[in-house]
Amino acid sequence: MSSVYLAFDYGEKRIGAAIGDDLTGSARPLPTLATGDWAAIEKLINEWRPAALIVGMPLNEDGSDQLITTLTRKFIRQIEGRIKLPVHTSDERFSSRAADNILRDARASGQMTRRVRKGDRDGQAARVILEQWLRERC
Repeated sequence: MSSVYLAFDYGEKRIGAAIGDDLTGSARPLPTLATGDWAAIEKLINEWRPAALIVGMPLNEDGSDQLITTLTRKFIRQIEGRIKLPVHTSDERFSSRAADNILRDARASGQMTRRVRKGDRDGQAARVILEQWLRERC
């Protein structure tokens, strides 16, 4: 039986979200959330009923912490306190770059006909984070 997972790409203004499963190993972006909007986060969790949550851990290329790393760890502690689900982290280095490539390719191929919005990158980054975690886990 497959399990569903919900991933977050934490940011100071927005949180990208994605849903995926371990059967296909694929994920898809969900609407971007405002940072601090716990009602929206809890609504997503209640709607999808994931087996676990995955949060992208922002690190520098050399593996050291960034300024946002501290805020991400605080977000993880908050979500662990509010939601009684396992929370895993996944190295998110280069996820934003990969998300930009996905969006650029979608525009070039005609799959995406509208202009790219700020939140599109966040959701795609969460998708990249989740798919990477699923690949490493399986």
